[in-house]
Amino acid sequence: MDLVLSIFPGIGLLDRAFEEEGFCVVRGPDLLWGGDVKHFHPPAGKFSGVIGGPPCQSHSKWADVNRAIGNTIAEDLLPEYKRVVFAADPDWWLLENVPNIPDVEMYGYVTARRELDLRWLGHPQSRLRSFQFGTRSGLELHPEIAVFEHPELEPACLASEGKSGQISNSKKNGKQRSIYHRRRDFGKFCELQGLPANFLEDSPFAQSEKYRVVGNGVPLPMGRAIARAVKQALELEAVAGLEGV
Repeated sequence: MDLVLSIFPGIGLLDRAFEEEGFCVVRGPDLLWGGDVKHFHPPAGKFSGVIGGPPCQSHSKWADVNRAIGNTIAEDLLPEYKRVVFAADPDWWLLENVPNIPDVEMYGYVTARRELDLRWLGHPQSRLRSFQFGTRSGLELHPEIAVFEHPELEPACLASEGKSGQISNSKKNGKQRSIYHRRRDFGKFCELQGLPANFLEDSPFAQSEKYRVVGNGVPLPMGRAIARAVKQALELEAVAGLEGV
């Protein structure tokens, strides 16, 4: 069983997807639980892989707008992600983030990049994310894509929905516009993220915080598709290595 280190785990949706594929996931510190990745120093050579996604605000397409109007932007922790990977020295690593995040280069690894929208997997939520997969031999990710997109369309489940409602984007007369709506029912919000409607029902989080932690997570169906693709890539490499002996 491969031992995987998860950093910036949040409530662990990506972790859960990898656990379902047979990986043993060890969670690193997270501010949500009172930890700080800056004080974390993993042992070298103990983990086969490292997974996680640092806060995406500083790489969001709205980052410059928020800075201009005086909103506070979360610190860019991509350097911390790279530091932890370098210290852990795994066979592979997986980075999840917004599409605007720059390509990650790390000595000793070949990086393959893949953008994935949840709708491409046959789900109604439109949520585009970027995955970067670093391996010694240049493996690539090939998640299984659905034949057809879902006939319904739901805007992305954002962490801010619990406070500011949901945002949908559309074009009219060639111009992009954003439409604001009231927040969706939390049960519906969870289901769109691939979770049961009663998820966090007994948790101590305030309602707006429940939206935030669920919205910050990788949708479970997307995590499953990526975890399965990672597993398949590693298995194919292992078979090719045995055949080459």
